[in-house]
Amino acid sequence: MKSIKHILILFIALTTITTAFAQTTPTKADKKKAQQDAVKALVESQHYTFIAQYANPLGGGHRYLTSDYDLKIRKDSLIAYLPYFGRAYFDTGYGSSDNGIKFTSTKFTYKITAKKKGGWDVIIKPSDVKYMDTVNMYISADGYTNVQFTITNKSAISFDGVLKDKATKK
Repeated sequence: MKSIKHILILFIALTTITTAFAQTTPTKADKKKAQQDAVKALVESQHYTFIAQYANPLGGGHRYLTSDYDLKIRKDSLIAYLPYFGRAYFDTGYGSSDNGIKFTSTKFTYKITAKKKGGWDVIIKPSDVKYMDTVNMYISADGYTNVQFTITNKSAISFDGVLKDKATKK
């Protein structure tokens, strides 16, 4: 009789612990929703960093980037430090011998459009950067991002990567 009593108490204790643990552990869907909410807050705050992982030149293949390249978006500035692979039509004017996309803009427009199936299109038009026409971004709800640069003196290039919070280290 005592052993049945002990087994019953053990069973009730394990059931209670399992139920309590299941209620406090976030589900995969909860984690995904939290990540999507965080990405939405970043996009709307206009204070985030795009970390480039792949370059997609107009005439070439998908190139994995092994160095740290980024595009910092702030309410008052746009700072680009990205490589360039492609054809330059005339002097780049960026003052860089490697023809990368490197500039700081403090005069630009920033327009967000929400997509019906999630994510956002962001159009940035710097007016104080020579040869830079438009920066088009597609940001998925999960933070995966494609950034396209339209440059008047070079062939177009795009980059794939992720968004990071300003406080997040690379």
